[in-house]
Amino acid sequence: MPDDPLPAIVLTSGGLDSTTCLAIAKAEGFGPIYSMSFDYGQRHRHELDAADRIARHYGVAEHRTITIDLRVFGGSALTSDLAVPKDRDESAMNAGVPITYVPARNTIFLSYALAWAEVLDCDDVYIGVNALDFSGYPDCRPQYIEAFQQMARLGTQRTAFAIHAPLVHLTKAQIIRRGVELGVDYGMTHSCYDPVTRGGEVFACGHCDSCLLRKKGFIEAGVADPTKYAS
Repeated sequence: MPDDPLPAIVLTSGGLDSTTCLAIAKAEGFGPIYSMSFDYGQRHRHELDAADRIARHYGVAEHRTITIDLRVFGGSALTSDLAVPKDRDESAMNAGVPITYVPARNTIFLSYALAWAEVLDCDDVYIGVNALDFSGYPDCRPQYIEAFQQMARLGTQRTAFAIHAPLVHLTKAQIIRRGVELGVDYGMTHSCYDPVTRGGEVFACGHCDSCLLRKKGFIEAGVADPTKYAS
């Protein structure tokens, strides 16, 4: 924990993991906190609405949503018309790089955060990557985070730049328990890859990889799941 308040940027998607990261950053004494989300051409904007709500709830100094278009490349079920996988078991989820992996997404996101960090005179960025639940995502590995941090120190004025990935070695259940300890309201968050809208209300599909891992996490954590599922 820093001796004096220090600014930090938290990459926020509106999901469970990044919201827990935001709570951890505050608990570790960082402040003011800035949050950054991305409208990158993903299948829906519900997660961005959630990110806005969460930023207001935590009273961040500034929340920015950066607009870029990764649909020009596609290559992912989140940025193209490819079908989102449903009802897969964990062995299938971890058999290879999932089709929900967005090429170079975390590299792009962290690069924007690094640019903002230079402007803000900030050395600390939080990201909610996890190497256990999504081991098939190459940009969620600890080695990747370490490599990007070193590149950032070499390529900018931020020679003490640090990427905090406090969830990288935690299970989903451990993440949820940590969030509950910090008072996180997971009812504010949105994790579903393929949500359903009915009567103006948004429901999680309950069948995509993200929904299944979220459900399993709440069950194993022994915490009531506040998510509204379509079925």
